[in-house]
Amino acid sequence: MSNVICSCLLGENAKVRLRLSQLLHSEIAEIYGQDPDEAGTLYICEVELQGCRREFFNNPEGIVLCVGQQVIVATDGGYDYGIVYSTGLIALKKLKLKGLDKPGTERLDIMRLADEQDSLVIAELQRRKDEIRDVCTAKVKKHDLDLKLVDVELRMDQQKLSVYYTSAHRVDFRSLVRDLAGEFKARIQMVQITTREEARRANSFGPCGCLLCCSSWLPKIHANPFADKSQYPDNNCSDTHAFNITGICNRPKCCLGYSKHDRSHAQVSGLPPSVPPVGSKVSTPSGDAVIESVDMQKKLVLLRYIRNDQKRKIPFDKCRTLFVKK
Repeated sequence: MSNVICSCLLGENAKVRLRLSQLLHSEIAEIYGQDPDEAGTLYICEVELQGCRREFFNNPEGIVLCVGQQVIVATDGGYDYGIVYSTGLIALKKLKLKGLDKPGTERLDIMRLADEQDSLVIAELQRRKDEIRDVCTAKVKKHDLDLKLVDVELRMDQQKLSVYYTSAHRVDFRSLVRDLAGEFKARIQMVQITTREEARRANSFGPCGCLLCCSSWLPKIHANPFADKSQYPDNNCSDTHAFNITGICNRPKCCLGYSKHDRSHAQVSGLPPSVPPVGSKVSTPSGDAVIESVDMQKKLVLLRYIRNDQKRKIPFDKCRTLFVKK
């Protein structure tokens, strides 16, 4: 994957995400049956920052915010800019779903709406981003470091520069940090990320032709969407199968974690005669059960007992002795 050229906050892809969020907010009353300006909901806001990062901020002044507005938010020792992504009940629901509403959880504040002068500063930072990336790339080559520069983020107050990179092993970048600090007169933060994070920050389109799930709506990147491999039927055409399940990060697609077993794959190729097809009702000493799925790689059958909905996995060689197909 090539170096990230991300225009997350001001690009066309960001407009698509914001439009989807606006449509969701327009249906608040119908979805939740509540007033969108219910007391207490105006003081939580979800803001999208650079790099497709979304964080929750307090709105202590109760500023009336709309999706798509530029705001200035407090950060660790400074301030930065972002775009309002969700407000009111939607933001509150997301906060609870992510478990960030626990007592004692600290959140930073929204300072104010961005004015015309702030917009000029933001535009200047966007203009300088390519120049900053080129300087960082040259510095990495100068110090002969074995890392791949992915993206850079200069905070709005220009007091902190975050450098995102990937590497297969640990890198001693102390000399690089000193060099960059002298060049930009700012605090340097080196952040090692995974290839999944690199793809998310790319903010590009996937093989399906749609905006990447991890860049648009996915709240969390899946570490391994194949945690339960039994739900995916075997595919004899391994090359085609690998192409269909692999994203631009060269890892299994995150969206596969939301896939469910399709019972249309009842007749799995190469199924032994002793194993009934998926969906069959069988009789066992523990009661009637249904064949939920068949894992051809592990040679396991997943049973679901009708009486109590409990599930059990059994190997192929025990199928003939354990139950008889009805």
